[in-house]
Amino acid sequence: MTSSLMSIGASGAMAAEIALDVTGQNISNASTDGYVRRSANTIEVASASSWSTANDVSLSGVTVSGITRNADTFLESEARRTASGTARANSTVTGLTDVENAVENSGVFTTIGNFQNALTSLNQNPADPSLRATVIQDGQTMASAFQIAAQGLSSTRSGIQDQLGQGVAQVNTLTTQLATINTQLSASAGGAAVAGNTTTSDRASLMDQRDSLLDQIGQYTDIATTINSDGTANVNIGGVSGPPLVTGSAANTLTAMVNSDGTEQLSVGNANVALSGGSLAGNQTTLTKLDQISGDLDSLASSIATTVNTQQAQGADLKGNAGAALFAGTTAATLVMATSDPSKIATAAAGSSANSADTTNLTALANALGTLGPANTMNAILTDISGTVQSAKTTQTTLQTLSSAAATSLSSQAGVDLNTEAVNLVKFQQAFQASGKVMQVASDIFTSILNLSAH
Repeated sequence: MTSSLMSIGASGAMAAEIALDVTGQNISNASTDGYVRRSANTIEVASASSWSTANDVSLSGVTVSGITRNADTFLESEARRTASGTARANSTVTGLTDVENAVENSGVFTTIGNFQNALTSLNQNPADPSLRATVIQDGQTMASAFQIAAQGLSSTRSGIQDQLGQGVAQVNTLTTQLATINTQLSASAGGAAVAGNTTTSDRASLMDQRDSLLDQIGQYTDIATTINSDGTANVNIGGVSGPPLVTGSAANTLTAMVNSDGTEQLSVGNANVALSGGSLAGNQTTLTKLDQISGDLDSLASSIATTVNTQQAQGADLKGNAGAALFAGTTAATLVMATSDPSKIATAAAGSSANSADTTNLTALANALGTLGPANTMNAILTDISGTVQSAKTTQTTLQTLSSAAATSLSSQAGVDLNTEAVNLVKFQQAFQASGKVMQVASDIFTSILNLSAH
């Protein structure tokens, strides 16, 4: 009996020591990002009795069956999904705000109004050289504003494309690291591993690294994850129906291709990827909107040039010559004044003599621009991008709230609570001391028996 009592006490002390070590790990890593609280699993040790009835058992103490990570697959998946959505929203808001600033700061709307006002003022005295010079000057300023807007959008596009390229490179780095972790998890699994449970602290650390990598990948793309029985993770990009990004120890390469309109298409091998989450999805959304806004500006610049030049050709300038084009270029980036000579403005009707005070063609030009409504069109462009930014910000706020709630739920379930761990320290210390007392009692009994035998 005393030998069994000694072994029972020893097993209890060993189990308590391991539990204390795990508790210490939890406390030490309470503020470590990605660390999941662990606990020691203990089971009763029992063996068939060697001297009693056939169905009798001999209790032999306790043993640690393994280390459990207090992870919940559903909560982890939900936290990762909402964080990915927030990352997309953040990326979208940042990119669209840059697009908005590029257009608003160019001053196109104001310069269009100034140019039209200058034409109205010229109608009062079409031969006045200063009024004519103002029209040319305001036309040049308007063209420059269009160019500034185009340059701002081009710069914004390049910046977003760079961000997307860097994000793709980072995803490929992370997936390569995940494939390596998968290899190590598979090698250390043995035959009894179950997802979420481990037999060693080393495997728990590998699983923490695995989940951290999955979280990081989710910041760039939305992913569907399958945790296998050996603890390895398979990853599909763009959801469960998307192409595989990581399968066991193999990682596929994510690539980006720039389309002719400046947008970008992502693919894995020959399979195109459609993202709904992550910063890369936000980059793609911004590039698509930027292409639309850029096209709208180009269309407006071209229509202004065409309208002015068409009406110019139907009148006579100050020298009595047929009206020549005032603008050149067909896009916002290429719009320029075709002349700097104020006398080239065709204010009079065709066939009029030099220095004519006739304003027939000037009136027709003003009316044509009024019908075109370039200021209203520009205001619609500004309203469009501003409304898109506000909508994106509303979505961002909503997703941030959902992500914060999911992260809080996960932390409360998988995070380290120092109060709980403090209680565990006391509990396992007392268990260790009690097991030691059992061994001391066994030793005393054994000594007493020996002393009796000696007498």
